[in-house]
Amino acid sequence: MTLSMQIRRPDDWHLHLRDGDMLRAVLPATAAVMGRAMVMPNLRPPVVDTATAAAYRSRILAALPDGSDFQPFMACYLTDRTDPDDLAHGFESGVLKAVKLYPAGATTNSDSGVTNLDALSGVLERMADIGMPLLVHGEVTDPEVDLFDREARFLDTVLEPLLARHRKLRVVVEHATTSEAVDFVRAHADRVGCTLTPQHLLANRNHMLVGGIRPHFYCLPILKRARHQQALIQAATSGEANFFLGTDSAPHAKHLKETSCGCAGCYTAPAALELCAEAFERAGELQNLEAFASVNGPTFYGVPVNEDTVTLVREPWQVPAFAEVSGPAKGVVPFYAGETLQWRVANML
Repeated sequence: MTLSMQIRRPDDWHLHLRDGDMLRAVLPATAAVMGRAMVMPNLRPPVVDTATAAAYRSRILAALPDGSDFQPFMACYLTDRTDPDDLAHGFESGVLKAVKLYPAGATTNSDSGVTNLDALSGVLERMADIGMPLLVHGEVTDPEVDLFDREARFLDTVLEPLLARHRKLRVVVEHATTSEAVDFVRAHADRVGCTLTPQHLLANRNHMLVGGIRPHFYCLPILKRARHQQALIQAATSGEANFFLGTDSAPHAKHLKETSCGCAGCYTAPAALELCAEAFERAGELQNLEAFASVNGPTFYGVPVNEDTVTLVREPWQVPAFAEVSGPAKGVVPFYAGETLQWRVANML
């Protein structure tokens, strides 16, 4: 039995840090382990241009613990009014790393999202020309489409035609949840990457619903059937270069999750790497954890792999039941709160 393992420092290619008190409360959990993270722009108001991205990045850097070398990579929120010249300036100056597509109404704070993707052909062509990736929340929002079918429908009716129209555009299918998404990424492996989350590797909809509703397992895209979970596990643990870690860690105040109409998001940052190690060990593929968490993402984005390392030891520990937050939020409940994990981050070198 493996008792310890050392891997290159991981990165998180899909992360929600929020702002203000919540940012200051949750950032240390990520910065303690991850070298870099792609920070999502769905604040209120959203990060919609280079100037707001630069300002948000400054707030993140100011909130870092002393001595931290964590690097936030900034994504810009695609809207019906996005200026392609501003995107190009932000990308070429290093302020922006990618653009995020939220179909309007698809998830938390997505009300400013795109309503007509066809009208943004000029923006997408400019992104393709300069090599700026499009990150997609892959769900349709048609109320006639069942919630559990919205990802597969998006791939067929939105993303496939989009790739056909923009043949140089590089895309990341974010937080994939279905076997259809895994197949889609493999079919377009020359220019499509895919982030996978700890919660979708460790849970399916039975874990969320059987025996009572577990609100801290509720996220969007929602957990799917066990067969989809197995497809995601196989993709993540395969070592294939197109699949990489994006936690989609999304903190919400406890009282906003545990309510009659709770919000979507799993706060995985306090145990993100350990949760992945749990999933990889269950699959018998621990040797591929480094590729998934530390190598494939930088390779897709064209940045160097981290030089420092993280040591994981096989030492059971319990995920904290609660994370304190000052201000009105008061606190956040992590995913797997109170559960025992078999792997723990011991140190970084």
